[in-house]
Amino acid sequence: MVKGVNRQVLEIHETGCEYFEKALFFVRPEFSAENEGKLKSKAITSAVNFSSVPKNKKQKIKSRVLFFAELAASAGVGAIITALFIN
Repeated sequence: MVKGVNRQVLEIHETGCEYFEKALFFVRPEFSAENEGKLKSKAITSAVNFSSVPKNKKQKIKSRVLFFAELAASAGVGAIITALFIN
């Protein structure tokens, strides 16, 4: 653990994410007297729980998938209606 002038900082190397090799956690002043082991375990848990893909990107992917699914469903319904009217 590294102590700064006004801050206590934890450096975590086990991020659990392929995009990031390490994470820095700045300890809140009210928890600076906390056990170092407990702080490290909380930091590691937080780092591992971070998603490897940012949420806004996940939402964009999800909305695109839904858009193309709706588009395909609409095209299918249109094809069925067209086939019914042609016959």
